Amino acid sequence: MNDLSLWGLFLSAFVSATLFPGGSEVVLAALGHGHRYSPATLLAVATLGNTLGGMSTWLLGWLLAKRYPLDRPRRASQQRAVAHLKKWGSPLLLLSWLPVVGDPLCFAAGWLRMNGWTAALFIGAGKAARYAVILFLV
Repeated sequence: MNDLSLWGLFLSAFVSATLFPGGSEVVLAALGHGHRYSPATLLAVATLGNTLGGMSTWLLGWLLAKRYPLDRPRRASQQRAVAHLKKWGSPLLLLSWLPVVGDPLCFAAGWLRMNGWTAALFIGAGKAARYAVILFLV
């Protein structure tokens, strides 16, 4: 990536997938509308950034469970995420792109010690599908 706009997309996608708010969809749509980059390049950069951001939340859950083991998460959103992940398993991480519920899902997957490679696969697939739809609509 030799252009600042692609780095901006990557950073925006990464931050959007963490506990901080972000607007990677707007950045992706703007770059996609400009037709300066191929949709495949934009999809790859946004997906990589967003997946790594989701995995950082997974890692946070994994580390906190290791350092501070709890019988169950304290926040209601995390309790629901844990219950759903126990029921549906890693494929539920396909929904990690959803606002509000996506971050708790990634955190809970780490907290439950779900396999990191499997988590990354499902998180990445869900996020790639969302970005592909955005690029298709632009």
